[in-house]
Order: sequence, then structure tokens, then C-alpha cells
Amino acid sequence: MARKKGRDVSGWLIIDKPAGMTSTSVVNKVRWALGAKKAGHAGTLDPAATGVLAVALGEATKTVPYITDADKCYRFQVRLGAATNTDDAEGEVIETSETRPSDDEIRAALPQFTGDIMQVPPQFSAVKVDGERAYALARKGEEMELAARPLWVESLELVSRVDADTIELEMVCGKGGYVRSIARDLGQALGCLGHVLWLRREWSGPFEAAQGVSLDEVDQLAKTPELDAKVLPLEIGLADLPELKCTPDGAVRLRNGNPGMVLASACEYGDEAWVSYEGVPLAVGVYKAGELHPSRVFNL
Repeated sequence: MARKKGRDVSGWLIIDKPAGMTSTSVVNKVRWALGAKKAGHAGTLDPAATGVLAVALGEATKTVPYITDADKCYRFQVRLGAATNTDDAEGEVIETSETRPSDDEIRAALPQFTGDIMQVPPQFSAVKVDGERAYALARKGEEMELAARPLWVESLELVSRVDADTIELEMVCGKGGYVRSIARDLGQALGCLGHVLWLRREWSGPFEAAQGVSLDEVDQLAKTPELDAKVLPLEIGLADLPELKCTPDGAVRLRNGNPGMVLASACEYGDEAWVSYEGVPLAVGVYKAGELHPSRVFNL
């Protein structure tokens, strides 16, 4: 079997994604710039979207689900008065309206989009329909009945009324949220129609746009120690889990994928946690009666 080329780089590089690139293209550029064997991302951004794209490298790819499942914050503008076939400004206008709601009417409509809601993905989305991506079918002109999906929305607030036709909103939500669907459904609820003009992911779990590296900087620092220095530790992706310390014998067992003894902790039986030994992350797993039963083991 051919060995994968590249360096064993593990950790997170937080990119402030520009508009016009796919998330996969960003990951490929980061992998090249760092010469890394393995890379992935935690949560796709549409090509037109900007903001936090957390790129996991090496062993950090094993922690991606914890970032994907974490809450995220989006800032976005909605153009009132028109619906598009993509639910954003990239698509074709399919319906218009002269109705324009007041600020008070907008604020009154927002609570119906918070808490546990059901959301229908956009026709142009990566949802699979009979084995094909919805966007591929939509490009062929096919209309689909996409099933509604549950979404937790922590908050949805009106930030500003930019002009009569444009509002800016901020949403904090859980995994799987489509900002374009929020814009579409809010426009329908207000009787004015609507679509996303632009959107930006301000933060995702522990990662913020303010700590993001631009792709220009990635290009400038490619293959240098300066870019290596911007890679954050793997364990930052586990910020929502408690950390446990293990015994020397426990470390040996955990490295081999077996349950290992951990030191006293406040964890309760069945809690998920991660364990370290002498400052090095070893595994993620479930705490049971003084041991961590690993589900993912890190080879660092």
C-alpha cells in the first residue's frame, strides 16, 4: 500500500474564508501550504459565504464532530421583496412583492424561528435525494419535496434596518442550520418574500473569526515555520468536554485502545470526556467507574 505523502501535522488552522471559494478548496490550499498528510473541515460554508472555517489537521480530524455539533453564530443580510430559486443573491428571481414590513413587524415574527423548529433545506443544497445531491437535481430544473429537518435556534435578532429593502440579522443555532432557509421562511411569514444577500459565520464552537487567518496570509506563509506557529492545539476542538488526567498505566492502556484508569474527577458515570497524560491528549471516550473507555484514540 502506498504511503500518504506529507507531514504529520495535527491541530487546527482557523481560516477567515473569503467569498467565492468552496470549503473543500480552502482545505486543499491549507493542506498544501502546511504540507500536511490529512486535513478536513468542521462545517461547510457555501461558496458565497465568508467567516470561520475551522480546518482540522492530522489527528484533529478525529475531533471534527465536536465542532460540527457545536453552536454557531451567523451575521447576514436579507433582501426583502424578492424570492430566488437558490434563496440567495446568486440565484434567479422567481417572485417579487411590493410589501415591506415595519421593524416592529419583523421583530414580532422572529420568535417563531427560535427554539426547536423544523426547517426545509434550500432546493440548491447538499441534501441527498435518492442518492443525488439536491443542487445537482435543481440545476437540471427538477423541483423536489425536501423533508423538513429539526434545528435548534438559540437566538435570532434584528441587528439593523439597512434600508427599506434590506435588514441585517444575527442568528445563533445548532448543527445543520440553513441561513438561506431562515431568510426564505421569514420573508414568507412577513408576506414580503426574501433571500440572503450575504452571510458571515462569526464563530463556530470555540473558534472566532477574529482569530482566523486569511488565505492571502496562507499563501504568503506557505511552507514556513510562521504558518506552523498559527496551528492551534488539537484539544481546543474539545473545549466543550471535561478533561481528565490518567495514570502512567492508564496512558499505556489508552494508547492501545483499551479502557484506562484516570485520576479523581467530577465526571459522572457515562459522561463523555477527553483524557491527557503529561499534557498530551490521548483519547476521547466515556467515563465509567474510574476509567475512560475510549471511542477515539490520538496518535500524537
